[in-house]
Amino acid sequence: MKETKETPKKQKSAFREWLDSVAFAVVAATLIRFFVFEAYTIPTPSMEGSLMVGDFLFVSKLHYGVRTPKTPLQLPLTHQKIWFTNIPSYLSWLDLPIYRLPGFSSVKQGDAVVFNVPNFEEDGDAPVDLRTFYVKRCVATPGDVLEVRDQQVIVNGKAMENPVRMQHPVFMKTKENLDEKFFEEYGIRNSPDASYDSADWLPLAEPDSQNVLWGYKMNTSKAMVDEIQALAFPKTFDKDLFKDPKGVTFVDIFPHDTTLFKWNRDFYGPLKVPAKGLTVPMTPANVALYGEAIQKYEGNKDVKIAGYQITVEGKAITSYTFKQDYYFMMGDNRHNSADSRFWGFVPSDHIVGKAFFVWMSIDSNKSLFSSEFWKIIRWNRLFRFVD
Repeated sequence: MKETKETPKKQKSAFREWLDSVAFAVVAATLIRFFVFEAYTIPTPSMEGSLMVGDFLFVSKLHYGVRTPKTPLQLPLTHQKIWFTNIPSYLSWLDLPIYRLPGFSSVKQGDAVVFNVPNFEEDGDAPVDLRTFYVKRCVATPGDVLEVRDQQVIVNGKAMENPVRMQHPVFMKTKENLDEKFFEEYGIRNSPDASYDSADWLPLAEPDSQNVLWGYKMNTSKAMVDEIQALAFPKTFDKDLFKDPKGVTFVDIFPHDTTLFKWNRDFYGPLKVPAKGLTVPMTPANVALYGEAIQKYEGNKDVKIAGYQITVEGKAITSYTFKQDYYFMMGDNRHNSADSRFWGFVPSDHIVGKAFFVWMSIDSNKSLFSSEFWKIIRWNRLFRFVD
């Protein structure tokens, strides 16, 4: 009997092995990013001093449950655009409803939550799951009644426990010339592109003279104020100078109706956060508060708002029952945060996950080419859990 010789398998080329390794890595990274956790960077000072500009986070998808993608046909490891181009990274013709798989827990008051910003003009018509990401503190959950009373958040009639590092603007009156290093020592930093309104510390001149130092505006925590108070140079503190007075309102405050609502950053509400199954009558106040959610986030067709009346598919509605839960988010840096006080409720299908771990922190105010280049990494912030 004749023996048959087996044909030896052709060995893969080095390039083919490299290509297979890259493909495996991309698939593995995509699955981990989708099902387990994703990395994010803090771009703004809205959560200082809890989270700093330049912090790199891991955000858990498992805590609140994984969202199914609205646009599954997307180039892996991209966001809205293909890298270094203006070409969309997804195909919009396949548009699926969003579902959420079971998670370890639900969003709770006090959680640091990453979500897609609702109604963000710069995102244009990008799908929900590819809109700009923000991280804020959840201060009210579905069905809660929220109020901000003299800077204190009140939920269902009880004062919320404030974040440990929550910041408000404080005026320090002093003639002492203080520089960036002084404020940095106490965790008060300005980002390189900080403006007058977004600066976390700022020297102010006497009201009657532009050349005489009056003192400093600082966004900082009570603990830092106490530390600075103990220093030897002469100073006094005024915690009310930059507070929004009760009854004074601004057009950029949600719900953007200065006739019915005299609200501001420090005196806000009360208002009820929508919950799935909650029915509200369509009073003028409720149209102002909930009209945008009914029109944009509930999946309704042909919704029009005229004055204080809402029509759905041409029919005026006198009440409405919500189809999903909503949340109210605020930044810990209370006067330097674009949050729900400005753009309203965060729908449940916009929730991405829970911010839980800082693995890297880069100080953008430091230069790699300076004599203290090692300080570009904030070593004391590495490998810490988000509180």
